Amino acid sequence: MIQYNSLMIVFLTAFLVNALFQFFLSSINIRHLKTHGHEVPDVFKDEIDQKTLSKISRYTADSSRFESIETLFNKILILVVILGGFLPWLGEKIISLHSGFILSGLLFFATLFLISLVLGIPFNLYDTFVIEKKYGFSTITFKLWLSDFFKSFVISIILMVILLGAFLVLIHYAPQSWWFWSWIFFSGFQILMLWIYPIFIAPLFNKYEPIKDEKLKDAIVDLMAKAGLKAKGVFQVDEARRSKHTNAYFTGVGKTKRIVLFDTLLASHTANEILSILSHEIGHWKKKHIIKQLIFIEITSLVFFYVFYHLSHWQLLYQTFGFEHEIIYAGILILSAIFSPFLFFLTPLAAVI
Repeated sequence: MIQYNSLMIVFLTAFLVNALFQFFLSSINIRHLKTHGHEVPDVFKDEIDQKTLSKISRYTADSSRFESIETLFNKILILVVILGGFLPWLGEKIISLHSGFILSGLLFFATLFLISLVLGIPFNLYDTFVIEKKYGFSTITFKLWLSDFFKSFVISIILMVILLGAFLVLIHYAPQSWWFWSWIFFSGFQILMLWIYPIFIAPLFNKYEPIKDEKLKDAIVDLMAKAGLKAKGVFQVDEARRSKHTNAYFTGVGKTKRIVLFDTLLASHTANEILSILSHEIGHWKKKHIIKQLIFIEITSLVFFYVFYHLSHWQLLYQTFGFEHEIIYAGILILSAIFSPFLFFLTPLAAVI
């Protein structure tokens, strides 16, 4: 039975303050767009016309408004799941199957994942086929969307089994030190994903091929050389099948490091504009922002693993949220929900960093 003690009051207060603050910020942004979104700043008067800027502002406002609705739905869902007694009910039902700690944990998280996935489908469809279509960005067919959805589902299941399976194995067989070994595994897995993503996962969704414009390719290689950087290849990807949005990015590590340009970018921007966009990304590599960010993530994740290890045996945690006895993987999930609202208010600090 859920207990409304001091821990629950702290959680609900932080959760509601976080939700109200997010909606307050979103409403300010949308209101500003409505009032000033059509006004072209003097510095951009020769670069963009009022009609285009107004369309950009309307698109941003509609996207932000829809995102706020989706966020509200997700927050209500979290409250229903946590306060409605669903988690202890689910935990007990799975334990009654006598499937063992590791399989029980996987079934617990898989159930929550499937619920979240199914409930998120209408939002995904509306965003893709209504908002994005309305502003002329989405070019994806329902058949391709369905294919992407199925592939993403299968990949997510595989990664979830690997990550959570290893996590549960370590909790079960190393109860006193799982936090440290989980951190080691988590860190290694992150780096491994950076390496395998460009080669094995990304090609499942898009076709990657060496850039056809040799002149632009040479200019990119020269630009990289000036910054003292090397990439194993410059590729273009067939994004036009899904969207008219443009992008360019670096991906991979070591021998899989590469530059990727959307075909939509190549079709709609000049060579100098593309080089300017890439210069931004090169700046991140040159300033070692990626490495610094990775180090920061590893340090903070180690702290969280350690804190969660100690709090995962806190009996008040389980009593407050309706558990009759300790179910450690459920406790870690609840701790994530408790910490999440507080982390939101550290966003300005992250922005400063």
